[in-house]
Amino acid sequence: MAEFFPRKTIAWEVVEDPTAIRRLSNSLPEMALITGVTLRLYRAYVLSHGSPESGWWVGATLVIGAVLILVMLTAHLANYTVRHWWWRGPMFAALEAGTEIMMSLALTAVGLEKIGSGVAELSDWLPGAAQVLAWRVVLIIPFTVLLAVVVTIVRRLLLKREHRTSTAQRVSEARRAPPEEPPAPPA
Repeated sequence: MAEFFPRKTIAWEVVEDPTAIRRLSNSLPEMALITGVTLRLYRAYVLSHGSPESGWWVGATLVIGAVLILVMLTAHLANYTVRHWWWRGPMFAALEAGTEIMMSLALTAVGLEKIGSGVAELSDWLPGAAQVLAWRVVLIIPFTVLLAVVVTIVRRLLLKREHRTSTAQRVSEARRAPPEEPPAPPA
């Protein structure tokens, strides 16, 4: 279990090519782009088909959007050590917000962007862009810090339970061990 939270990166022998989803989750720009486009289209759909006056509708929309952002961020960060998260989290926030802002501009230009129950105009775009960026920073950076704390605590507890000092120690022990022989076929 501790291998999911490596403290040090080491050379791994590539056994097989990663799946398409794994390759996608390794890419910061692609994950942020997909998240931003999906979130802005989801928002446009919800505001054009829902009842923005009801409080539960707005709350549910905000929660679903926040969960989508945090799931995509977590899927990306899981590929890297905690030491790299200090810049990957804020960069994800900036790229995701930038994508969403550009999608908002495109939707506003074609008359599909909503503000409340009305159609957004180009004069509404800049204040909306600043608000999107601020909310992404407020959501993503504290979550990244909280996730890093949780991962660090879990890693230390797992290492303590297994009486090891690092994840790399277990990997090097496994590499030095003789290969296991396949089981004998039944007679």
